[in-house]
Amino acid sequence: MASSQAMRNNDLERPVLDLSGDALRAGMRAMVSGAEEHGGIERYVEAVKLKSLMFRQVLVDKPVADLDLETFKGLCTFMATVRRRIGSWLDQDAYSSMQPALLALFEDDDSVDSRIARFCGHFPDDKRHRWVRDLAVELLHNADPERVPLMNRWVWDVKANTGVVREIWHGDDVDHMTIRVPDSYGTFIMLREELTQFLSDNGIFRDTLFYVDVLCAQVYAHYICEQGGSYLRADFTAPEDPMRHTRRLLGLDGVRPGSGRTRLKSIDGEAFVLDDSKMLTGQ
Repeated sequence: MASSQAMRNNDLERPVLDLSGDALRAGMRAMVSGAEEHGGIERYVEAVKLKSLMFRQVLVDKPVADLDLETFKGLCTFMATVRRRIGSWLDQDAYSSMQPALLALFEDDDSVDSRIARFCGHFPDDKRHRWVRDLAVELLHNADPERVPLMNRWVWDVKANTGVVREIWHGDDVDHMTIRVPDSYGTFIMLREELTQFLSDNGIFRDTLFYVDVLCAQVYAHYICEQGGSYLRADFTAPEDPMRHTRRLLGLDGVRPGSGRTRLKSIDGEAFVLDDSKMLTGQ
């Protein structure tokens, strides 16, 4: 992935995030206790690490220009807010038209925000294509989690005034508050720094980047269970346990077994197969 001076922390707008320690502690307790049924929180973290490895194998270790449609379909399986909406772009002609945008997303020497905006500009600007931003940020984050934090709309969407940031914001009446921080790269970097510090204060010093992802997913999974997410409601309708929603947000939910080169066992014991197009049917 290209390195850019515009991506350096000292070049970023770094908003102050007024986060609630009580909300974070509640999220962490739910994350740890909920994971016990599936072998402990370490299994979730290892699964997220393996998912990242799979993305790096095809987006960093190899030229993005070599990313073929079947492999791209496999990646889509691990992006919950993308996979049910991207279907019309998964034929060869549509994918071929998308490939220059994918290439520019990774190879342009520009800021993360600029590359995301340019990628989104390749698609229609309407409600049916709100998933496009999630596609861009999932690809960037999973391929290089150290440089690009989790930036999905469910983490923070300033237009909708919803996401993880809202759920952990400090205030007496957060439900009726407009949180005025942008959903830009600098905000997500600051959020990750705050959560990393919180985790280290609570005894977690290894794999913190991946613990942050699981913690964010757990926080928003709780919101889904309590109220239902606005743009995720179609994906999260069944009254299931919060960790099921956590797994789905992380892209680790039940993909059907198949055969192929690269495998990943899900928390539920099913096998993820990177190059098996049948994975798209596993919802």
